[in-house]
Amino acid sequence: MRSLWKASAAVPLVIGLCQPLAAQEYTFKGGFPDAATVQKAYDDADLARAIEAYKFFYPTVSILGTWTGNINAGTRPNEVLLLLHGRPEQVVFTPNSDTPYAGGPVDVSHGPMVIEMPPGPLMGVVNDLNQRYVMDMGIPGPDQGKGGKHLILPPGYKGEVPTGYHAVEATTNRVLLLLRVIPPNGDEKAGVALLKTVKIHPLNPPAGWKGVAWIDQGSKPGDFSPVRWERTLDYWKQLKNVIDNDPPYEAYRTEYGRLATLGIIRGQPFEPDARMTRILERAAVLANDQMRVLSFADRSPNRLAWADRHWEWATLRPENGTFDLPSYKDLDARSKWFYQAQIESPAMFRRDASAGSLYWLGTRDAAGTYLDGGKTYKLTVPLPVPARLFWSITVYDPDTRSEIKTAQDKAALRSMYELKGRSGSTVDLYFGPKAPAGHEKEWIQTLPTKGWFSYFRIYGPQASAFDGSWKPGDFEEVK
Repeated sequence: MRSLWKASAAVPLVIGLCQPLAAQEYTFKGGFPDAATVQKAYDDADLARAIEAYKFFYPTVSILGTWTGNINAGTRPNEVLLLLHGRPEQVVFTPNSDTPYAGGPVDVSHGPMVIEMPPGPLMGVVNDLNQRYVMDMGIPGPDQGKGGKHLILPPGYKGEVPTGYHAVEATTNRVLLLLRVIPPNGDEKAGVALLKTVKIHPLNPPAGWKGVAWIDQGSKPGDFSPVRWERTLDYWKQLKNVIDNDPPYEAYRTEYGRLATLGIIRGQPFEPDARMTRILERAAVLANDQMRVLSFADRSPNRLAWADRHWEWATLRPENGTFDLPSYKDLDARSKWFYQAQIESPAMFRRDASAGSLYWLGTRDAAGTYLDGGKTYKLTVPLPVPARLFWSITVYDPDTRSEIKTAQDKAALRSMYELKGRSGSTVDLYFGPKAPAGHEKEWIQTLPTKGWFSYFRIYGPQASAFDGSWKPGDFEEVK
């Protein structure tokens, strides 16, 4: 890794960056630009704006991918919601296989929607279609798992808010509801049954309201991500969908102005000519690649969870769920998270023993080299893991950021299932194309043709997960 930063490699780049750009890039005669300069200046400006607009609105297009995936799976806003189990067959950004998911599209354009959480080991979160945090529910929410009524209000809601509700206003009419359950004693069927007891209905149900129905995705394939759009002109077409169909968010006014220079304006046709099409297509590729670099080659000095390990914090800012520092928003941290994951919530980013869960990102082995699917690795995990509830490690494909899909048809090793009841001072886990003899139950298959990354998750983390007195090993290559 250090070789990338040797002075001999860096000096030419630095010298090049220090050259006066005006002399190299643009020509002015009598103080005015010539025709070639006009064309190039606008091409450069539009490309730069498109790249930044792409990164800024990626969370919006990403969650639209999830909304659309739910619709394609058979859900209907407010009426039919989905049960999802986090499997390799589905394209979902970094899901877990520990806890069943439930939820789907909710539309508040006709009025507030109520989410009634029963008492129990349930966790819920709502993000709007800007993928902005709206509310937590259940264990990480104001009801603290004791049950409660939550109210999602439409943007600009002026009506009366009844007492007895935890009410929050969204910035879009379309919102995404996500629910999870900690399966009682690892019983997934019991967990799904508990999820179905969550009540979802309008604040003022219309005549004939029949309640919400549930469908189960099971092992059926499905795409709940923006991957199918993210490197083409379709990215911008999908963004236009949100710009046209959900209310503008005042805090994004400057960003909407950036889009307007690219021909994306609320209520107006989006018809890019050949020149703008080329720029937008190129920007989609460049910006997506830059986000991948930010995500998997993070340069932040505080990225490492432990100074003597290569594990990184999956999210860089624990202070809140919106990447806000006292005087600015951390755009690199925002890009890192949303390239590989979805949903913003303070409960997911907290780094203390009151957190509901904790995620570490693993992309490199003990030597600092990216993980290679053609090699075999051993990961030594000290026991007991400081988890009041459970822990797991899941393997993902860096192209789709979804669970790796192999002949093994699994992507996780979990304390509630494969590793249940393990004792001793450590447990060794293996990752590679073939299972080491005698370790088939502690092994996840990888693909020789590509790399992979992982999330180490702890649910109900204890203090030693933060103070350095406990930490997992690095991935060690097994020769």
